Amino acid sequence: MKILVAEDEPKAGDYLQKGLTEAGFIVDLVLNGADAIQQVLGESYDLLILDVMMPEMDGWEVLRRVRVAGQNMPVLFLTARDGVDDRVKGLELGADDYLIKPFAFSELLARVRTLLRRGSASSHETMLQIADLELDLLKRRVTRAGKRIDLTAKEFSLLELLMRRRGEILSKSLIASQVWDMNFDSDTNVIEVAIRRLRAKIDDPFDKKLIQTARGMGYTLDELDN
Repeated sequence: MKILVAEDEPKAGDYLQKGLTEAGFIVDLVLNGADAIQQVLGESYDLLILDVMMPEMDGWEVLRRVRVAGQNMPVLFLTARDGVDDRVKGLELGADDYLIKPFAFSELLARVRTLLRRGSASSHETMLQIADLELDLLKRRVTRAGKRIDLTAKEFSLLELLMRRRGEILSKSLIASQVWDMNFDSDTNVIEVAIRRLRAKIDDPFDKKLIQTARGMGYTLDELDN
């Protein structure tokens, strides 16, 4: 599942992105409210984690605009402001949960998973499908032509990324940062190996190939005409 974190403190943002990525989520990070709005309106997210006090636009205004735009993904506020009035304001604007800084990451992760389960129960997008390939986000199950395909956690995250960004050419550096939370090292072949192993499971046994290589650019997954 895909999460957007809006946190103006770079170290805190990196900490959240790394921890949530290691927990198996796809995580985008922005450092201000204006970028948060742009991302939400341009991408599809399952959860939004918002700091309240951010430059350019605070978290309350971001949430207000998100709801006005008709976006109903769960929203979790992170803030050092622990006043009752602040919590009430956030909840009245449409926030789903409110976590006071400092917090234990284990508590954050538990709340994230609870919100995602709650959001998934009310959302129609619990499945991703391209051609006869299906990815079940709730059961974390992959099938193709009705046949169950067993993937590792990293393979599942890689496939989810490719399917969510259907038709986009994803660079090796983007894949490395989103799935492995690392900077891409051109001397390693970890991405090529991962793609090869994923292809062996979801493409090689089938006539129609879905994972494509854009030479010198990256990889994409889509149903192409023969």
